[in-house]
Amino acid sequence: MEIKSYTNFNLEEIINLYRSVGWTNYLDRADVLERAFASSLCILGAYDGDKLVGFIRAVGDGQTIVFVQDIIVLPKYQRQGIGTQLLQAIMDKYQAVYQLELLTDNTEKTKAFYRSLGLTASDELDCLAFIRM
Repeated sequence: MEIKSYTNFNLEEIINLYRSVGWTNYLDRADVLERAFASSLCILGAYDGDKLVGFIRAVGDGQTIVFVQDIIVLPKYQRQGIGTQLLQAIMDKYQAVYQLELLTDNTEKTKAFYRSLGLTASDELDCLAFIRM
């Protein structure tokens, strides 16, 4: 498995990744998805040979804040450490950034995954997050 910059946006492969994990909110607006990727701070891909099997997309200023917008791994490749490698690569790249944040599902599986990488739930820091969707 190779983790490297994702530089050549391919709508079909990105849509296939989102669809594979049931994330359909982006799929009705492919033009927005393409612009979002173009405006991202950093996108790293996980490659099995030439095949993109996962990616992580970060937004922010890269100095004080990095927000992990998406981290997706094809179901067939999950539980092989790829998500860990992707997130660790972002954390290494932006290790001097004050805040690295993400919003995720409130399940024991996801909480255990992110805690295993040293992240802390915001409510454990006496913080509160607000969101508009």
